[in-house]
Amino acid sequence: MNVVYINSASCISVQDTLNENFFQNLKSENSVQILKAIEPNYKEFIPPAMIRRMSKTVKMSTVASHYALKEAEIENPDAIIVGTGMGCSQDSEKFLKNVINNNEEFLTPTFFIQSTHNTVAGQIALGLQCHAYNFTYVNTSSSLEFSFLDAKLQIIDGEAENILVGSTDEQTDRTMELYQLNNTIKKEENLPADHIHSTTNGVIWGEGASFFVVGKNKTTTSYAQLNDIQISNKLDLYETKQFIEQFLAKNNLTNNEIDAVILGFSGDAQSDVYYAEAMNLFQNSVLLYYKHLSGEFNTASGFSTFMACHILKTQEIPEIMMINSVKKEEIKSILLYNHLGGNDHSLVLLERI
Repeated sequence: MNVVYINSASCISVQDTLNENFFQNLKSENSVQILKAIEPNYKEFIPPAMIRRMSKTVKMSTVASHYALKEAEIENPDAIIVGTGMGCSQDSEKFLKNVINNNEEFLTPTFFIQSTHNTVAGQIALGLQCHAYNFTYVNTSSSLEFSFLDAKLQIIDGEAENILVGSTDEQTDRTMELYQLNNTIKKEENLPADHIHSTTNGVIWGEGASFFVVGKNKTTTSYAQLNDIQISNKLDLYETKQFIEQFLAKNNLTNNEIDAVILGFSGDAQSDVYYAEAMNLFQNSVLLYYKHLSGEFNTASGFSTFMACHILKTQEIPEIMMINSVKKEEIKSILLYNHLGGNDHSLVLLERI
C-alpha cells in the first residue's frame, strides 16, 4: 500500500490561519505589492533570549511545527524534512551588509552560520532534542513537494512512521527591492491585481510557513491521504495537458474523477497560461485558486496544501477561492497544481479518508 496520511496541518501566513475560525475570515489581498505574514506572539513558544537571535523564517517555522506536532500528538518525529526556496535570507543579507560595511574585516560569524538554508530544520531539531534524519530541500517552488516525496518514500520503505514535513520562506528588504527592479513583483500602477484574468506581468509577493505530520497510520486527527506527487522542472505550454493526464493515469484516474483542482494563479499573465491550460481539462471539477489569499512565494504551495487538507476534512469550500460554479456533494479527491514563473511544475494528489 503506497498511501501515507497527513495527520496534522499548521500554517502561518498572511491570513490568520492559526485561528480556528480562519475559514470564515479569509480576505483577498490584491492591492499591495508585498504581503506580510500575521505572526503569533513568539514569547509563548520561544524563550525571549533566543527570539532576538532568530530570523523570521526560523520563528515562524518553530511555532508552526509546534502546532503540527501537538495536533498529531507526536513529541518526537522520526524525521524532520523542510523545504525552502530562499532559506534564512534575512541573516544572509545581514552578513553581506557586514562584509561591505567592515571592508571584509573583523566579521562576526553568527549571521553567516544562521544564514544557511538548513538552519530551520536544525533549530527545530535542537528545540525537540531530535537526533533523527534531518534534511532540507531547496528546489524553488517544488521544495515542499520534494520534502513530501522524501517523507512518503521513507514511510513506505519502513524507515519511519511519523515525519514532520514543512515549508517556509521569509521576505527581506533588499530582495524585495531587487524583485521590484526586475519586475518579478507587480508594478503599483497594475494594482489591484486580477489573479485569474490578468493582462500584466508580475506578482504580489507573500511569505509564510506550513508544517504537516505525515504518518504511516490513519489517526483521529488525520486530514487526508497523500496519494502521489509528480515534479517537472521544465514544461512547454503544449505539454501541460500530457503532464497532468499521465499523472492521473498513473493513479488510475481520469480528469472527470477529480472533484476539486487548486491552481496557483498568481496574477502573472506570462506564466498563468499554464493554469488556464490545465483548467480546460477539468470542466466538471470544482476549480479553486489561492494566491490572492497567500501571495506568491517559493513555497506558497504549503498554503494550498493546508487549505486542501481543511477542505477534505470539513467538506467546506470557502467561496473566496472558487473560480467556477461547479458544486459537488462530496469532495473525495483534490489535485494541486503549482509552479513559479513557469518553472518547477508540481502535482500533488490528496484524497479524503
